[in-house]
Formats: sequence, C-alpha cells, structure tokens
Amino acid sequence: MELLYLLCSLLYNSITSLARSFLILLPFRRLFCARRAAQHAPSVSLYQGTVWHERRRPLHHSFQYSVRYALFDLDHALHAPPDHLSASQARSFSGTNGPVFLLTIPPSVGYEQNPLSVYYCYDVEGSSHHLKKCIAEVTNTPWGERISFLFNPDSDMVAKALHVSPFNDMLGSWRIKTNAPGENLLVTVSVNHPTHGDYFTASLVAKRVSSSTLIDHTLFFWLMPHKVAFWIYWQALKLWWKGLSFVQHPRCYNPGYRGEALARDEKLHCCQEFGFNSRTHQEAEERRSRSSRDSNSRTHCFTWRDAKWPWC
Repeated sequence: MELLYLLCSLLYNSITSLARSFLILLPFRRLFCARRAAQHAPSVSLYQGTVWHERRRPLHHSFQYSVRYALFDLDHALHAPPDHLSASQARSFSGTNGPVFLLTIPPSVGYEQNPLSVYYCYDVEGSSHHLKKCIAEVTNTPWGERISFLFNPDSDMVAKALHVSPFNDMLGSWRIKTNAPGENLLVTVSVNHPTHGDYFTASLVAKRVSSSTLIDHTLFFWLMPHKVAFWIYWQALKLWWKGLSFVQHPRCYNPGYRGEALARDEKLHCCQEFGFNSRTHQEAEERRSRSSRDSNSRTHCFTWRDAKWPWC
C-alpha cells in the first residue's frame, strides 16, 4: 500500500509540475515574476552551491549535486515559504530578540522538498547583533515527518531523533555546524555511531548570487525541489544495489524511540556542558551556573511533526 502511494505521488507530482511549468514560460508571467523579485530583493538573498555526502562505513558511497537556496529575512519577507516558522515563533523557540533568517529551498511549481532548513536567530545588544542560536528543521523522505531543534552554530552535538534514511539506524548523534550567512555559506553535518564511528558527513557549501543582476526567482528555483528528490531516490537505489540493508522505521518496532532519543540527548548534552576534557573546573562551574539561568542552554528543545496518511 505504501509503495503504491509513493508511486502514485511521484506520478501526480510529475504531471502537475509539468503542467505548471508551462505557465512560468508565458511572457506576462515572467515579467510579473521579475518585477516581484526586484521588489523583494532586499528581504531575500539567493545562494548557489553544492551539497556533498560521503558514507564511509559499512561501505563507501559518496556523491554531490548542485543546489540553490534562498535566505529569507522573516521580519520583512512578504512571501516567505509556507509551512515554516514565523519570525516571532522562531524567536520564542530560540529565546532570542533579534532578526531571524530562514535558509530553505522554496517550493517550485507546487512541489516542496527540504531535507534541511535552517533558521539563523540573532540577539541584539546595543547597536550590534550577533548570531546566538540556530534552529534546524529536518524532514525525512518520503514520510514527510519533521523534527525541529535548537543548536549552537559554532558546533553542537545532537542525539539523532528522526528516522531520516532507510539505510541508517537510530543509534547515532549529529554534529552540526554553520557560519553566519554572508557572501559564503557553510553547513556541515557529521554522524557519529557507536559501531561505525564517525562514518557519515554531509555539507552544503554555497556562495551568494550577486544582486546586481535581476533574477526571476521562479526560474531560478524551477524544479529545484524535484532535483533534490530525484537525487534522494536515485542514491537510495544505488545503496540498495550495493547491498546495504534496509532499516525499518523505529515506529514499527520501538514506539518509545522519541523518548529514548530525548534521554540520549540529555546525557550527551550534559557531557558537553559539564565535561572536563577541554575545560578547567572553574570554567565548567561557570558554564553550569549560566545553564541554570538559561533553559535553552540545557536542551535542544526537540519538536516533532508526525507523518501524514498513508505513512502514519
């Protein structure tokens, strides 16, 4: 049943996307989109770059593909992508008081595909502001489940709490890091596993597209979500062909996997906060004192969105 739904969904999206693609080629449509892009340019920055994945164990597999992202100023964007947090919601979630920017792939011709979106949450101190927290939104394919959590942009270790790939189990931790978006953008995620060690790395390296050239946003992102989905399914097929075993979704055999992930993250976070490997006793005590005053320093604040029919 689920496989049939997946095939029907792929067929439906292909037909509707093809039909809608004809509309964006019409002259009046292109002129309208170009004018709208020019009006909204200050609130949206465009990035073009490369996504790279490498799996080192139990077998080696790597690939890369070009990608295009948009960085929305959520306080000023008139047409921010749907199905994401607003600026005020992101500030409440992160405990910050400044601007919020969302890095994501906008929908194209009625289809959306975002394995990872990132909110950059700033704090304002006097006349300056600095990046304090980030929010990661991880969405799995094809289930459409989503998990959101806080992380420190400099580098953070987060317990894996979502079944992202049918070729990976849940016994791992994500190390995630990003820079404050500027002319260049970098997001890296590595996975540490109790058996395979540091066995998987993914990265996004992108450069801001010059705003001196008028860009039709609709054409710039045309079929970008579809290309991402194609690479996900294509690489999954190649991994299956190489003999990598499927891993069932944990809801099939362990309904309490989310609670277990929270417990692992709490233990992991305590080790990071209060470990003595790289801090003196005084530094650790100061960190402990700060964390007792700031709940966001003690938790990654996981929130889940369940799968929709027929995956539920």
